[in-house]
Amino acid sequence: MVGINGDRPYLTRIWVPWQLYHFLETMLDGLTIASDTPLATTLQFVIAVIAGISAQVLADFCKVPSIVFLLAFGILLGADGADVLQPQQLGSGLEVIVTLSVALILFEGGLNLELRNLKQVSGSLRNLVTIGTLITLVGGGMAAHWLGEFPWAIAFLYAALVVVTGPTVISPLLKQVQVDTRVATLLEGEGVLIDPVGAILAVVVLDVILNGDADPLLVVSGLFLRLSIGGGIGALGGWVLSYFLKRTRFLSEDLKNLVVLAGVWGLFVLAQAIRDEAGLMSAVIAGLVLRSSSIPDERLLRRFKGQLTIFAVSVLFVLLAADLSLASLFALGQGAVFTVAVLMFVVRPINVAVCTYNSDLNWRQKLFICWVAPRGIVSASVASLFAILLTDRGISGGEAIKALVFLTIISTVFLQGLTARWIAQLLGITSDEATGVVIAGSNPLSRLLAQVFIDKGEPATLIDTDLQACRKAELEGLPAFASTALDAEVLTQAGMSQRGTFLAMTNNGEVNLVLAQKAVEEFNPPRVAVMVTKDSAGAIPAESAVNAGKVKSAFLPLVPLKAWNRFINDREVRLGETFFQTDKLPRQIAHVRILIEDEKVMPLLLEREEKLLIASASDEWRDGDRLIYLYHAPKTKLLKQLGGANSQARLIVERIPEVENLPDLDFEPTLDSKPDSKPDAKPDLKPELPTKPKLEAIQPTDAIAQPEQVIEP
Repeated sequence: MVGINGDRPYLTRIWVPWQLYHFLETMLDGLTIASDTPLATTLQFVIAVIAGISAQVLADFCKVPSIVFLLAFGILLGADGADVLQPQQLGSGLEVIVTLSVALILFEGGLNLELRNLKQVSGSLRNLVTIGTLITLVGGGMAAHWLGEFPWAIAFLYAALVVVTGPTVISPLLKQVQVDTRVATLLEGEGVLIDPVGAILAVVVLDVILNGDADPLLVVSGLFLRLSIGGGIGALGGWVLSYFLKRTRFLSEDLKNLVVLAGVWGLFVLAQAIRDEAGLMSAVIAGLVLRSSSIPDERLLRRFKGQLTIFAVSVLFVLLAADLSLASLFALGQGAVFTVAVLMFVVRPINVAVCTYNSDLNWRQKLFICWVAPRGIVSASVASLFAILLTDRGISGGEAIKALVFLTIISTVFLQGLTARWIAQLLGITSDEATGVVIAGSNPLSRLLAQVFIDKGEPATLIDTDLQACRKAELEGLPAFASTALDAEVLTQAGMSQRGTFLAMTNNGEVNLVLAQKAVEEFNPPRVAVMVTKDSAGAIPAESAVNAGKVKSAFLPLVPLKAWNRFINDREVRLGETFFQTDKLPRQIAHVRILIEDEKVMPLLLEREEKLLIASASDEWRDGDRLIYLYHAPKTKLLKQLGGANSQARLIVERIPEVENLPDLDFEPTLDSKPDSKPDAKPDLKPELPTKPKLEAIQPTDAIAQPEQVIEP
């Protein structure tokens, strides 16, 4: 049988009944392959690939961090499990796979970092990578020595290995949890930038152990020398790669991706040849430089590198976990458990508290950052390589260090990774909790909408290419940017990274769709809405194009924007509100739908659970919802002249009798009923006014009453 030699493996003695084990052994007896043949090596690699991808698929299905299943699959297939995966058969090829994969992972992490978002947390991030590294090194070393009973040198080597967090675990976790943008940026930036720092720090500590050279000056100089060499080579090489990709027109998209891959590995090996472990920093800096250079087809490059990274992480974690001895984990004793607990519950909170002391992060955000610090592939891979080096030099403690690092990885991944979503929801820092809106387009309707958000206490910002339209917004007290919403920097200045909604409502429906897609790609806000105007109805398919994916249609499937802007300027509208109530919910919905079809009402906002959402005719209204809408109330010329003195008054939110008073319907409405269906039953419906308290009215202003020309952006 492949990999089953002699006694039953450790894990099968605990979990697998002997009868099942004997059956598997009998079934696989015919697959015995000599371990020194190319086929055996190929088989090991294929098993690792199949197991890794299967773990990724299962994790995606269960919506949990993939490292949970990668570790489980690796242990189950390794020496203490089914014993079908033996990484030792790969020989020196395992070290090559680990080295090149880690370089690719760090490059992909640097390539995905949003540099504009880093500015918001630059101080805290700098502190976490510098001061935080020192705090973790000292705290972890003291815990490993006093609680784990390791010698000081081995204890500090362990602390250096677990300084890093790692983008391989953080990035997938944050994609699932969807926390506040600043928190996500800080955690991702820490994971990417601290990986090479921690790995180089571990190499410096290892040099001290192997050579017995503890001169502090040499230790510090060795650390900075490696960082400088790697950073310089990465910056120069990244600039050369970006220049080459911008200037060459003959390369296909696929070939460009491979050129970048070859260039990254070339830079990594060059830095490694000059100074060991300097290549890690070169990979990160090269990714950052390429991201900031705005190279052509950058999105395709990130997608290609992301797929390679998933493949590399899948294979690496399975191989390294398969090489782990469970007996060595149990042999660590209680001291190791206490060491990991102190690292998670004492050292990390002190680290975050010190490094974010002067930041504007609130206590909920800081508490979440304290909790989420899972260790990843860099810790595992470097610990595995160090264990081999220490064993070859005859220094005891190599396997124990590796076991303690894996215990840290398992503990942090399972405890923090599986509870991160619950903790984020408990603290109220998920991106779904974000409020406020950024609106592309400054016209009477968008300005009215922004004012409603502000009166509710939520921030609102307008963006328009027309300077005159922006000045009108500023006269109404609304923040506005005279620029294009296609510029990511402008969106950042408008606060998009902290807002819950992006709304594209220019006069051009095609432009709106492009703006919405850009916002999704760059910021991925919780809610994205696009207004499709009647004028652009023939240019884009209203529902199929808009409702695909995250982008939803706003207000109506086709909005007569020019007409409603004219109504607002002519004071022929009223701003109304209605509360949906359980006892008359079907009748309310049917009545409002009739008014919408008659073009008397256009839904604007839906307040649900104290959050303002962009309304849509396709919304499923529920009990307790508050609908804010525009009601068309045409006036005669005489009434307009008589009301001229009051033309500067701003619209106020009010209960409108034509909407609140429910008429007797010719059918018994249900939640699924349509206004034109008329069964024979004719219930006796008595309209009632809602009993909920009236909200505070919006104060008047003079800007909406001024007639203006609607300007195409």
